[in-house]
Amino acid sequence: MAGIIELNEVSFHAQNRLIVRDFSHQFEEGKTTALVGPSGSGKSTVLKLSAGILVPSGGEIMFRGRDIYSMGRRESEDFRREASMVFQDSALWANQSLYQILELPLRIHFPQMSPSERSSRIQSVLRDVGYKRDTSIRPAQLSMGEQKLIAFARAIMCQPKLLFLDEWTESLDDSAAQRLVQLVQRHQREQNTVIFVSHDFRIVKNLADHIIMILGGQFYLKFSREMIEQDEDLANYVERGIAS
Repeated sequence: MAGIIELNEVSFHAQNRLIVRDFSHQFEEGKTTALVGPSGSGKSTVLKLSAGILVPSGGEIMFRGRDIYSMGRRESEDFRREASMVFQDSALWANQSLYQILELPLRIHFPQMSPSERSSRIQSVLRDVGYKRDTSIRPAQLSMGEQKLIAFARAIMCQPKLLFLDEWTESLDDSAAQRLVQLVQRHQREQNTVIFVSHDFRIVKNLADHIIMILGGQFYLKFSREMIEQDEDLANYVERGIAS
């Protein structure tokens, strides 16, 4: 399959420290890839670089063969509509209501939508993620788990074809986490692309077509779900690496 996101010799520095070094990989369109590794290995940084959230110190990041930082305005808007991210800390705007937070992507990417159409879409997505409280409140009034539900709802609001997920089930109980896993599985059935970071080996094993292990900010190993299923030693090695 063709690559939808490609990183070529990408590096990233922060606070005079090299976080990611010479990272290269082509993510297959329509496949789900897990980025794994011990804490501090750089996997969340690679995810944010791939999503165009962070600007690399070196190298290039391509979306469908175009450097995302050389795109014109319309191409960039197309990328932002097609790609969406759930941040580990949810990253909800503190000075806006939940409804405003969820409505903004629709206002930006689908300006032709009427207020009633936007409301209908928001209510539908909230049912999908299992959020049942008032949307007039602000993020500070939510638990960490509820914030994660709103962040996930915002990410799928515009029906993206490319999802970036950073520890998106963290702070959720098993029932809520399973609901979000099922939504990711729905994206998989629709042949969308998912790139995610998780410390939960069960999620990695059950969702990922491909698994990339990152150590010291560098590409270390790549293997498939089938390899983990067939090689118990490899499965144990990956599970220990995720947990560390």
